[in-house]
Amino acid sequence: MAHSPKLRLGAFMRPVSIHTAAWRYPGAFPDANFNFGHYQRFVRTLERGRFDAFFMADHLAVMNMPMAALKRSATVTSFDPLTLLPALAVVTEHLGLIATASTTYNDPYHVARKFASLDHISGGRAGWNVVTSANPQEARNFGREQHLEHGERYRRAREFFDVVTGLWDSWADDAFIRDVEAGVYFDPDKMHVLDHTGPHLSVRGPLNVARPVQGWPVIVQAGASEAGRQLAAETAEVVFSSPNTLDDGQRYYADVKGRMEACGRSPDQLKILPGAFVVVGDSLAEARAKKTKLDSLVHPDSGIATLSVLLGHDVSGFDLDGPLPDIPDSNASKSGRQKLVSMARRDKMTVRQLAQYVGGSFSTLELIGTPRTIADQMEEWLLDKGCDGFNVMFPYLPGGLDDFVDRVVPELQRRELFRRKYEGPTLRDNLGLARPHNRFFCG
Repeated sequence: MAHSPKLRLGAFMRPVSIHTAAWRYPGAFPDANFNFGHYQRFVRTLERGRFDAFFMADHLAVMNMPMAALKRSATVTSFDPLTLLPALAVVTEHLGLIATASTTYNDPYHVARKFASLDHISGGRAGWNVVTSANPQEARNFGREQHLEHGERYRRAREFFDVVTGLWDSWADDAFIRDVEAGVYFDPDKMHVLDHTGPHLSVRGPLNVARPVQGWPVIVQAGASEAGRQLAAETAEVVFSSPNTLDDGQRYYADVKGRMEACGRSPDQLKILPGAFVVVGDSLAEARAKKTKLDSLVHPDSGIATLSVLLGHDVSGFDLDGPLPDIPDSNASKSGRQKLVSMARRDKMTVRQLAQYVGGSFSTLELIGTPRTIADQMEEWLLDKGCDGFNVMFPYLPGGLDDFVDRVVPELQRRELFRRKYEGPTLRDNLGLARPHNRFFCG
């Protein structure tokens, strides 16, 4: 008898909430994104709610927006993920810890070493979100005048992934024999020197950290473009997608999982988790009132600046009450830009309306309602192959997180759609992902 599918739930933090005005909401913690005590509370609540993972997004520059908008943004400051997550590993036991690390502005040896260390420190709960960086301002923080071209970023990312995973395979699982009597710490035959030379990277190896507990930390990706989808199909084990309708979700799900089969990978070894902005109320009217209140706190300067970043073009000079003009090509995310342009055309939105929308929940899937109606929608997406779960975005903290854990999770558990206890000690155990074989050593 086939088992019914179970939801996987991640918690998306950017660095705390995706909503521009979250820090202004009544009862919210305005300093949540830079207060370690608050983070400890958040991850303990997530673990109480049996979430699979806490996901911390990251960017390597102050956002490229006018000061009038920047001064209103809580994203101007945040912890470095690979400094924060090891500390959070100490105060949790089961929660997965996923961090973003750019393949454009990092070296693979650094990334491999840090994530291997996090996996050991956490007992096998690390995940790496592989990104190519979308903020052009990052280039100037790393000695470049311009962002790398989109296709070039993805070609480098593919090679970067091969190097990092090759470094994680530097040692056989049983390489460290630590024979006290013989005085031999490791078996030299179980160490591999990568000695990689490619179009973008040259890395000798081996890594000076033992093979991670999980073999490799879980590989996460968020590609929506053609290049991003192909990279996800070839490499990812979790994908954070961004459809805002079930039809779009089903098309993305079928496309990426179909590409996996063409790559010789089992679709079961990839979990697709659309971002879901969830607002919970005792009634639909109350939930909508919370969202309306939150959106009303978005300052117009913030919305226009955010729209300019997402489109890769300054929109402040446009007629705000007119339709969105044609947008020239740029080095911004092509899929994200096209999604916004298509939405504006389809819904006949003015520039002002579009700016207000992206200044809020960034045109993602919104689940607004009671615990029962939210669970209804999650169940529909899961059973109709629109997703394997969700990357939940909370409207404000701590209230939005507490509402979800205390009210929505029990409803999902009642329907037997979500776990009541963790399946195992590692992130792979809980996601149902196989441990990767070491490419250089058998066993």
